[in-house]
Parts: sequence; C-alpha cells; structure tokens
Amino acid sequence: MSQPRIRILLDNDTGIDDALALAYLAACEHVEILAVTATPGNVDADQVAANNRALLALCGAPQVPVLIGARKPLVVPLLTTPETHGPQGVGYATLPDAAPAEPGAGERDAVDHWIEAARANPGELTALLSAPLTNFALALRREPRLPWLLGKVVIMGGAFYHQGNTTPTAEWNTHVDPHAAAEVYAAYTAAAEAGLEADKLPIVCSLDTTERFEMRPELLTDLAAAAGCTEPETVSEDDPEGTRSTASNPLVRYLSDALRFYFEFHRDYDQGYIAHVHDFFAAGIAAGTLEYKSRGANVAVETESPLLIGTTVADFRALWGKPANAHVVTWNDPGAGFAELVEKLGALARRLPPAP
Repeated sequence: MSQPRIRILLDNDTGIDDALALAYLAACEHVEILAVTATPGNVDADQVAANNRALLALCGAPQVPVLIGARKPLVVPLLTTPETHGPQGVGYATLPDAAPAEPGAGERDAVDHWIEAARANPGELTALLSAPLTNFALALRREPRLPWLLGKVVIMGGAFYHQGNTTPTAEWNTHVDPHAAAEVYAAYTAAAEAGLEADKLPIVCSLDTTERFEMRPELLTDLAAAAGCTEPETVSEDDPEGTRSTASNPLVRYLSDALRFYFEFHRDYDQGYIAHVHDFFAAGIAAGTLEYKSRGANVAVETESPLLIGTTVADFRALWGKPANAHVVTWNDPGAGFAELVEKLGALARRLPPAP
C-alpha cells in the first residue's frame, strides 16, 4: 500500500544523527523535502548548511533549498560539540561542499522561507525540528499563526524522566537555546488556550524514548549488504580509532565514517560501542513510518536556574492548570525502526553510482 505524500520543512544542526535522519528522509519516496534550514548547534550555521548541501547532493537531491536563519541562540552564547560529532559535525565523514541548491538560496532567510511556505500551504506541511529551537522561535515571533498554518510538528529535544545528556537534567538541543525552547512551548500553550486543535500540537521525542534507538555496528554490515556493496562492511571496537570505510557504495561509506566517530564517542563516555540516533526516530515520526505512543502534557523549560537551565518539565496531570501544549512520546519500537532504516537506505544506496 502506498503511503500518503508528506511534505517536510526540516530544521537541523547536522550533526551525525541529523545526517542519518536527512539521508533517511531523502530515501523515502513518499517524502518531499521542501527545504532544509540550518540552526547553529552541533556546529555553527555555515557548517551545518555545508553539511546539508553535500549530503543532499550525495543522496540525489541537490535541488532542495538549504537556508540559514539564526547564527546564534536567542540569549546565551553558542555552544558547539566537536567532541561528540567531530570538528565538522559529521565525524570522520568527508564530502566536497555542494553549491547552493538554486541561485541566491544562500542569501534568503530561513525563517521567512518557513513562514512563506506555511502561508502558501496552510495545514499541509510537516515541520521537523531536530536542532535547537532558535529558528522556530523566531518564526513564531514573526507569524504567531504558525501553529494553525502547519499540519504537523515534530520536535527532537528534552528529557523528562531520563537523565540529561548535556547536564544532569538537560538534553543537548534544549540546553543550547533554552530561551527559544521556552518561547516555543509558551506559544503552543497560548495557541491551545485559543483553541488550537490537539492534533496540531508538537510531538516531542525526548531522550526518554530516543535513547532507546541504540544503534550497534552490525547495522552498518546489514546496510552494506542491502546496498549491494562488493565487500562486507565491518566496524569493530577493536579497529584502530579513526579507521576509514572502504565501502564500494558512497552513501554507506559516508554513514560508516560518520557513525564510527559516534560509536567511539559513546564508548569514551562509558555508554558502550553504540550510537544513540535520536533524530532518525523523530524523522520516522515526521515521515509517518515509525510507530509510537504519546501522552498530552504541558511542557515548560527552565531558563533561570544555573543548575537546571535547559531542563524540560512536563505536567501530565494539569497541576499547573494549563492545557496540553505537546504530545510527549512515551513508547517506540527500535527493532522495527532499524529494519525500516536499513530497507530505505539500502534502496537509496543501490540507486547511487559506485564510490570512486
């Protein structure tokens, strides 16, 4: 059975798991990526945009506009994470930068582009936010009707009953720009009070469920087989650090080199030779391909406490007397998700010419 066409506006901070999510969306034939906008986070906005252009070109989608909006968080200084994602954001992976998708694309403002697209297609577009919420907060400032104009919103961020991955209580995306996240959730509280339909509230993929998507190196072996690589792809903890892939397929090589860095990072922080691929799960929800369960809650973000800045709090019981402003994901199926990932990326990889 064919899936309904889904048109996505993606905001990311590529980022190894952002790259995996972007490649997955490019592999979904029912998904049309209308634009990819760059928010500073894992690396600065210019590097995010360069990573997105190069990966889209590799995936056969160089026509997708890649735009830059904000270049720093709303209030706090920008914090990047080279120790987690590498100095260029995609681990050991390298690709030549691609030219802007269309003349003048690099000069257009990402926030204005989102607003124009939403106004032109009311109720039809899905917004996938796998980065700090800076650009989305700015878009809501300029167009307060955005919650009504967008058809679906998916956010990767936050931690509720799970320890943070940046501070003891804060998740990375929210910690990078806590004030933007606070504005976004406050805007959706106001929208809910004004009668916004429940199905238009953001679907929030927090660490509580994204860290269940625990990728292991064997998945790259499965992906190479699905892609028809001439030799098996093996990534092992026993390999010398920084070993590069020699896969015959360029997409497999790129993802293998990116994810090896991520495996090494998680091992160095005593989490095992694994990779938490948070953004792929959020992309699967946006694409309508991954199952999940959720609960309504009013979500707020701490912006004042030095100890707790960036901490997300979910009121599931309406103790604050406020309406739900989000659907917080409470369950997912990593096994089915990884099978879906191998199938889709393998099919895309088979369509690409061999690596030089």
